[in-house]
Amino acid sequence: MTPFMGTHQNRLDAKGRVSIPAPFRAILRDAAPEGMAPAVVLRPSHRHDCIEAWPVADFHAMGDGLQSLDTFSEEQDDLTFSLFGMASELIPDKEGRIVLPEQLAEHARLTDGVVFVGLREKFEIWEPEAVKRRRAEAQERARARNFTLPGRRP
Repeated sequence: MTPFMGTHQNRLDAKGRVSIPAPFRAILRDAAPEGMAPAVVLRPSHRHDCIEAWPVADFHAMGDGLQSLDTFSEEQDDLTFSLFGMASELIPDKEGRIVLPEQLAEHARLTDGVVFVGLREKFEIWEPEAVKRRRAEAQERARARNFTLPGRRP
């Protein structure tokens, strides 16, 4: 699958609709099973005040890992609740717009401006000032800890 990349800014309209950036819509279209409409699963990030967006198949594949946990364990219960409890599967309209569920928009503190950030297998939806802070934090940690990919030198 082509990775989600880049940063795109858009506006949330009065009805809570926002257009998914065209490059991201193309990836969702390519990820959809033959004959099925492209869909996206939105869920609140449990690490940041943003919304995660996953192609449907990738989201369900991620959830398959829960089967390795004890069905009645606190760990399985918490992870299942976190992943699926507020998740919403949405199909963009013909203009590529989706209506953000109110509780997800509140979680990300979205009002009018939104920023889409591609993160390889998923993308995130952020409030513009929050994404600036997140980007600065991530870049600072990467520099301070000299993060690099295995087998690659900075």
